Amino acid sequence: MASRKITPSKSRKSGTPKRKACAPSFPLQRQFEFPESGQGRFSNLREIFDKLNERYFGQRLKRYRIVWGQRRATRPQSMIVFGTIQEEDRIIRIHPLLDRRFVPSWFVEYVVYHEMLHAVVPDEYDSSGRRLVHHEKFLARERQYRGFRRAKAWEEDNLGRFLA
Repeated sequence: MASRKITPSKSRKSGTPKRKACAPSFPLQRQFEFPESGQGRFSNLREIFDKLNERYFGQRLKRYRIVWGQRRATRPQSMIVFGTIQEEDRIIRIHPLLDRRFVPSWFVEYVVYHEMLHAVVPDEYDSSGRRLVHHEKFLARERQYRGFRRAKAWEEDNLGRFLA
């Protein structure tokens, strides 16, 4: 049996792209089953997605799954990510803390709209090659959401309610 030299693995800050693990050639997310159960206790994500897809995207976003993220044992400490999109697998996840009575449905709609927007507005790159997802074109398009100012104000006023 041939021996191989074991080299220490590179640290996360070695310049390896963060999204490498999610690229179609290495589909980690596809290993897990994410059943689409957009029906929460207070919000139905599928209904919200379909309404926004028609109103803002002309039904262009096809075959996307939208799910509530997994509940964690502990609450976020200093920051919270309300939603994410896995573009290669067409999955949008919304933080389960948004499925609460005090969270207005129009705020959940805004979070879903923001994630859907990532699917249609391409990323840009700065002069050093760093990927920018919330660049000026993205932010301009985000401001077109009819409840943008109201949602941002509500988020600022209520952020502390989501953190431990």
